[in-house]
Amino acid sequence: MDHMNPTRRSFLYATTAVVAGAAGAGVFTKIADAMEGETIVGKPGKVTIQRFTDLGKSIGMASVDKVVKSEAEWKAQLKDGLTFQVTRQEGTEQAFTGPNWDNHSPGLYRCICCDNALYLNDTKFDSGTGWPSFWAPIAKENVVESDDVSFGMTRTKVSCALCDAHLGHVFNDGPQPTGLRYCMDGVAMRFIPHPAA
Repeated sequence: MDHMNPTRRSFLYATTAVVAGAAGAGVFTKIADAMEGETIVGKPGKVTIQRFTDLGKSIGMASVDKVVKSEAEWKAQLKDGLTFQVTRQEGTEQAFTGPNWDNHSPGLYRCICCDNALYLNDTKFDSGTGWPSFWAPIAKENVVESDDVSFGMTRTKVSCALCDAHLGHVFNDGPQPTGLRYCMDGVAMRFIPHPAA
């Protein structure tokens, strides 16, 4: 009968306890952070975006720090539960209920979370969907497109490049010149009207 060396057995038990303890501590820390609302949302780093005036005039490219905040900070800033749910938890507002879905006045749309310029009403069209729809963003650098396989579908989600806020989705059934439909949630954007000419 093969007996394990007592020294080796002690080492294995001690190692197992340390690994299990570390894993448990990591899980506990994540749970504690989540309970305190201190879960950090997003990864720090630099991003290059195109800056725009409120009139939609480009003032050039800029390399800036990403906007990264804790979940508690986003909740405190956004206040409205639906805006937080849409932008930070990838929710969706109901069709025909969000702001500016039928607004065609000249103006600029900025991210509700970080003020990044996103769309101009010059590219907005009536898609009949009940959500603000555009055939192009104001600058391709200002938004990020990625795969979304939720709800058993494959779609392309659109996020703000500066703060990772969820904005909506893009589809290939829009008008020319791009053939795209950037279907955005109205609560994810702030509209800045252009002054009357």
